[in-house]
Amino acid sequence: MHKLIPKALRHGDTIGLISPSSPSPDHEKIGQAVTYLEKLGYRVKPASHFNCQGEHRRELDRRKRHDLHEMFADRSVKAIFCLRGGSGATRLLEKLDYGLIAQNPKILAGYSDITALSIALYAKTGLITFSGPMLATELHSPSPYTEENFWKVLESTSTTHQIINHPSHPVRIYKKGSASGTLLAGNLTVLSCLVGTPYLPQMKESLMLIEDINEEPYRIDRLLSHFYNAGLLQRCSGLLFGQFRREAMAFDREHPLLDILSYYTDKMAPHIPVVAGLSYGHIDDFLTVPVGADCTLLAGEEQLSICMEPAVSSS
Repeated sequence: MHKLIPKALRHGDTIGLISPSSPSPDHEKIGQAVTYLEKLGYRVKPASHFNCQGEHRRELDRRKRHDLHEMFADRSVKAIFCLRGGSGATRLLEKLDYGLIAQNPKILAGYSDITALSIALYAKTGLITFSGPMLATELHSPSPYTEENFWKVLESTSTTHQIINHPSHPVRIYKKGSASGTLLAGNLTVLSCLVGTPYLPQMKESLMLIEDINEEPYRIDRLLSHFYNAGLLQRCSGLLFGQFRREAMAFDREHPLLDILSYYTDKMAPHIPVVAGLSYGHIDDFLTVPVGADCTLLAGEEQLSICMEPAVSSS
């Protein structure tokens, strides 16, 4: 697949704001996020229907698609940040103008329900997007770790970016090995909704990084079994687990979720590395990762290295 690499953000650029998933009632946090971006030297441009609400889904979806197209078509907008997750993004996929988006590649940032857009845009256009913080959930007051990782990925074009876990987040290497491929990251529940659709990219030679929030272990088991039964987990060159609660995963005590991760590790081919506990998900300190970027994983006895090629260009 030919990849579309967006241009890096520069101070003074305009950032478009959209709300393709749920609206947010917290106008104070939205205002704080806007102030935060402006203090960093960026201009901010809300879309026409930013944070809109409505009783009729058809009209609401039309407005959301209009905003997405508006921001991609606007030459003055250099990046697009999402308001929050929630639900609704999967309903937009069928009628998106992927040709328009491919002709105007630019940064799109968001996670959780925004996974639907990130994965679909990569599948249909090859555009690299960014699974990272959003306005109403993190950018109103990002932690230093979240902040550093977010801007490093969006602004740096010169060096390979290495994923470094937060020091308070333990990691378990379930299966040692090395792998390289396309990084496909997102929310497990949303990803499962894309199985069997044209909006899920080829999983062959991909590094799959998944997270979720407050799902019972039996549901995580069901979702992973769906991917396995569809023959998708087996095609990955590496499997990475992020976080599944608000607090970081702990490996020093028994938990049903750990049994499930171990079970699916055993079902993977011997040469496929599996790692759990990455600082990715609905947590205060979390990584921004480029969906669709080339990635290399090395998981050894006492060594973990995850490196990504620059996901933004200078021109």
